[in-house]
Amino acid sequence: MTPGASPADCAARYLSPARSPLAGSAARRGWGGRRGKGWPLPGAFSPPPPVLPPPPPPPAPRSAPLRLHAATCKTGFPEDVYSAVLSQDVHEGQPLLNVKFSSCDGKRRVQYESSEPADFKVDEDGVVYAVRSFPLSSERARFLVYAHDRETQEKWQVAVSLSLQPASPGAAAQGPQEIEEIVFPRPPARSDGRLQRQKRDWVIPPINLPENSRGPFPQELVRIRSDRDKNLSLRYSVTGPGADQPPTGIFIINPISGQLSVTKPLDREQIARFHLRAHAVDINGNQVENPIDIVINVIDMNDNRPEFLHQVWNGTVPEGSKPGTYVMTVTAIDADDPNTQNGMLRYRILSQAPSTPSPNMFTINNETGDIITVAAGLDREKVHQYTLIIQATDTEGSPTYGLSNTATAVITVTDVNDNPPEFTAMSFYGEVPENRVDVIVANLTVTDKDQPHTPSWNAVYRISGGDPTGRFAIQTDPNSNDGLVTVVKPIDFETNRMFVLTVAAENQVPLAKGIQHPPQSTATVSVTVIDVNENPYFVPNPKIIRQEEGLHAGTMLTTFTAQDPDRYMQQSIRYTKLSDPANWLRIDPVNGQITTIAVLDRESPHVKNNIYNATFLASDNGIPPMSGTGTLQIYLLDINDNAPQVLPQEAETCETPAPNAINITALDYDIDPNAGPFAFDLPLSPVNIKRNWTITRLNGDFAQLNLKIKFLEAGIYDVPIIITDSGNPPKSNSSVLRVKVCQCDSNGDCTDVDRIVGAGLGTGAIVAILLCIIILLILVLMFVVWMKRRDKERQAKQLLIDPEDDVRDNILKYDEEGGGEEDQDYDLSQLQQPDTVEPDATKPVGIRRLDERPIHAEPQYPVRSAAPHPGDIGDFINEGLKAADNDPTAPPYDSLLVFDYEGSGSTAGSLSSLNSSSSGGEQDYDYLNDWGPRFKKLADMYGGGDD
Repeated sequence: MTPGASPADCAARYLSPARSPLAGSAARRGWGGRRGKGWPLPGAFSPPPPVLPPPPPPPAPRSAPLRLHAATCKTGFPEDVYSAVLSQDVHEGQPLLNVKFSSCDGKRRVQYESSEPADFKVDEDGVVYAVRSFPLSSERARFLVYAHDRETQEKWQVAVSLSLQPASPGAAAQGPQEIEEIVFPRPPARSDGRLQRQKRDWVIPPINLPENSRGPFPQELVRIRSDRDKNLSLRYSVTGPGADQPPTGIFIINPISGQLSVTKPLDREQIARFHLRAHAVDINGNQVENPIDIVINVIDMNDNRPEFLHQVWNGTVPEGSKPGTYVMTVTAIDADDPNTQNGMLRYRILSQAPSTPSPNMFTINNETGDIITVAAGLDREKVHQYTLIIQATDTEGSPTYGLSNTATAVITVTDVNDNPPEFTAMSFYGEVPENRVDVIVANLTVTDKDQPHTPSWNAVYRISGGDPTGRFAIQTDPNSNDGLVTVVKPIDFETNRMFVLTVAAENQVPLAKGIQHPPQSTATVSVTVIDVNENPYFVPNPKIIRQEEGLHAGTMLTTFTAQDPDRYMQQSIRYTKLSDPANWLRIDPVNGQITTIAVLDRESPHVKNNIYNATFLASDNGIPPMSGTGTLQIYLLDINDNAPQVLPQEAETCETPAPNAINITALDYDIDPNAGPFAFDLPLSPVNIKRNWTITRLNGDFAQLNLKIKFLEAGIYDVPIIITDSGNPPKSNSSVLRVKVCQCDSNGDCTDVDRIVGAGLGTGAIVAILLCIIILLILVLMFVVWMKRRDKERQAKQLLIDPEDDVRDNILKYDEEGGGEEDQDYDLSQLQQPDTVEPDATKPVGIRRLDERPIHAEPQYPVRSAAPHPGDIGDFINEGLKAADNDPTAPPYDSLLVFDYEGSGSTAGSLSSLNSSSSGGEQDYDYLNDWGPRFKKLADMYGGGDD
């Protein structure tokens, strides 16, 4: 190795085309071009890879290990000239050789360029490949490769030399080329003899491996070894994704020889790069070398067709568009490497339907997929839609090596306003009844060739003449596009009998530029007004008259008539009264004269603010008859027809003149000047009025009444007061003021004693109180009676059913003889067989048991009437007992048996008369001795022998 060379330089020199068999090793390591479409890579497919010349002296064996040693780093190309010997002419996409740029810090990012870009290009990994196919000649044998630093803009260059190798007959017979080795780097020795620390940034050139390789597998890639294998027995291994991590098993290594192989075809679209790490350990597992990184790049092959994002693309273009108008963009993607020709797509239009007016109405940008117009004549009314078949081809559109796919582009020609609306007729006719609004008079129809229900088709109507007062309007029907002429203001037949309107129609949007048609169409509309019977109307309405109140009945007030607007119909009008709250007026049905039928009174409750309202109806004799109403307002002038009255009508004062007096005023229903000021006075008779009282006028509306004497006995006094108003003539009235004279305290107020004495209950209140007391007493008495009756019923119920006397509810003891039975409390005679029942004919007397159900027919009980009263419980019990005694089938069937008595008179009969198959003497009663001491007496009685 040359002293002072960097490890990267050493690696580059070792792998350079001038010093190593690049073509063979590159084929095995996958250092092939990435942009060739359809071009088989060397080492995997034919044609055979280019053959490089042997390295210059001193020759290095091909199996010489790759040794990386620390040295001074130099940025740039490690070689001045890269050369390659080719065994054939240059083909498109053919990888030629690999140039390597060395970066000391490893941070530079360079971009490669060729001095002959039309023939050669360099990818980002430094692989030089052919852009097109051509025969190699001397003028193309040399060119330059540039490297540009993207940040510092520095530039380096290196020469590339290509030459043809003459065909050798024995080339095919040569043996297989040896596999390249990668040797673990060794740290260089220092001057003092010690080892120098190894750097961590050793870079092993990546291994390029084409995807979809056909094998055979496993395919050997490279051999990894360590210099220490001469003295130690080593074991090699690789780790990382593709080896011992998912996806596992793709790469394997021979642990003894270090041979790294691939076991299956690779797919760049799944994994484009593998990062492995190689290890070397001794047989004890101890690490011998530091791990090294191995990068395997999967070289792309053209194995994926372009795929459109959508199978059907939709676009629009306005009709009449000029050539060059943008329509839409179609896009396809290719899973292959987009940085190579495998992923570079080109678009073209295969077909257009329909082909009118030109078969090439559109074109497409072969790189971007933009579709634009190239011909004029787009007319939606003729062709509203075009269908294009678009093809996308990779390898930059190569028809030989490229893969392609198709999609459909549907282009809709949108409408523009190139056709104005046109009326179907020049004149339209309609009629309308007078005084009607919101009535459709005429229906205007137009035609428009533009697309329906678009602004270019929707018509807008307007009235351009014949309607100065604005009585008509035109609305557009959104469905039919017709114009509806309507009346918006009432029309009087007597004023206007016919209208001739001028109407115009145009679209919502202006016509497109360059259209030669006029922008609007015009027509006339003749509207005839039809005369109809109208309502009569009063003039004026309301009518106001002024009259004094108090007019006598029969007085003619005014004439209230109506007019008929139908002057040409010669109709008559009749009048009737519609509303007259006080029933004061009458109207003549022919001439409309209004007269009084009662006296008009301004003070009537039907008069509001001096105005009386009456409503009248005017009806004509048309068909159908029409009517109108009018209001007559009578403003009533006041006259002095109401006498004043004293207010208040009741008052109270003290027995002495001091300290208070009574203030009074007057009430007059008339208004000024027939009301106040008032005059107050006392009558001359009776004489005690003026003797006891005196009145003093305070002002025109108020006066004061006082005692004239020093003391007046407490009581109620009626004091007449004469009040006179200011009318012309004045009107007087004598009103009575009821005055209560009472004892007063020091403050001049009536004492509480007088109020209490004076207070009392009326007759109605007393009667109500007495009625309440009587009702309360009746309720108490009824409650007492109800309680006594309930106690009596409860006692009777206890007599009827007494739980203590119900023998059937008790547990009877049958181990006692004699009178020990608990049912001895019953009257046993009631439980005996009645005398009316005959003994059973089949059994002798005394044999039948009384506690079994008789076999006689059950008697029919008589229907008992309900008890006359729940209180007669005794009769009820006796009646039931009697019915039970006469019923032989009624329970209980048992009877009280007396066991200590035999013979006649016993209801049980004689015990000796019982039938038995043997006599008592024949029985053996010795077994009674076995029953125990409790049966000793019984055993002695029956088993005692002679005793």
